[in-house]
Amino acid sequence: MTAPIDVLALAQDLIRRPSVTPADAGAMDLLQRRLEALGFACRRMRFGEIENLYARRGIVGPNLCFAGHTDVVPVGDGAAWTQDPFAGQVKDGVLFGRGAVDMKSAIAAWVTAMDAVLARGEPAGSLSLLITGDEEGLALDGTRKVVEALMAEGEVIDHCVVGEPTSATALGDMVKIGRRGSINAWITVEGKQGHVAYPHRAANPIPVLVGLLGRLQDRVLDVGYPEFQPSNLEVTTIDVANPGTNVIPARAVARVNIRFNPAHRGEDLAAWFAEECTLAGQGFDGEVELKTLISGEAFLTQQGPFTDVVAQAVRETTGRDPDLSTTGGTSDARFIRSLCPVVEFGLVGTTMHAVDERAPVAEIIALQAVYERIISLYFERMA
Repeated sequence: MTAPIDVLALAQDLIRRPSVTPADAGAMDLLQRRLEALGFACRRMRFGEIENLYARRGIVGPNLCFAGHTDVVPVGDGAAWTQDPFAGQVKDGVLFGRGAVDMKSAIAAWVTAMDAVLARGEPAGSLSLLITGDEEGLALDGTRKVVEALMAEGEVIDHCVVGEPTSATALGDMVKIGRRGSINAWITVEGKQGHVAYPHRAANPIPVLVGLLGRLQDRVLDVGYPEFQPSNLEVTTIDVANPGTNVIPARAVARVNIRFNPAHRGEDLAAWFAEECTLAGQGFDGEVELKTLISGEAFLTQQGPFTDVVAQAVRETTGRDPDLSTTGGTSDARFIRSLCPVVEFGLVGTTMHAVDERAPVAEIIALQAVYERIISLYFERMA
């Protein structure tokens, strides 16, 4: 019999792989070895330069999946860290390192939880993991592609837990059951450069762009949706690159993002952008160009037996009654929802992506306990 997996040691081992998107740095190899030792059949699914992994133990349903990502964001100013971001050091009972919160510790906690459950006997169903190396990047060759491939093959996943750091201030205070969608728009107004004293010889793109952005922001997208906050449009950058005080520039560029609830579809918002750009270009001696990218649609996992299992496991283990929330940004749950109902639960996220990203070791151990209870309750209730 092999020794039980130590959750802290596994989290440290993963952090020591500097897997900044799109680099893998051996993180998938490490995880695959651990899972194969637990009897999982592992498939490496590489798309472009991204490493992905789908692992499954069991051939019958229900199939409970855990989804996560081994890639991390850059460290930023390395000199500002008090601990080496890729050393996985523990100081005063706290694990430091890029990925400690988002989300290598959660992966370690789920693997350790499965190890503990399997040591007590075979579950009445299957366990699987969908791990990507492209969640923090463009997310084009990660979970999106894996989900498409699994659906084409007819692979059945019944429910999924994503290990994102959803807790707000204390472990167990929040579970995500939905997310708003996201669409990005890049707007470029091409005019004609000229001297400010002779505007009739130029075509200034700035008033066109400013007027367009004003009309976009003036629209009230909605006042909310059941379980969701209102959609919001934000202008994230305006660039002209004009150092001269007496020069009308030739080009003005802006980027806009909308986080939208289920009152909208991404394609409808893209069509609205296109209509407004066409109107903005009327009568202008230039061009208004638009590019849009729908990062994901809004979704909601209806409350029922699956969300009840997760909430009960959190409540029994942490003593907290979690808020079933749809707030925050996007995650790979937006792709997994095409396969099955999905919820997200993980560590407190206050230091994710920050300098000195860190998680208390006790919290990581508590997360393992919650995951262990989720797995046990799931097969008791859902099988």
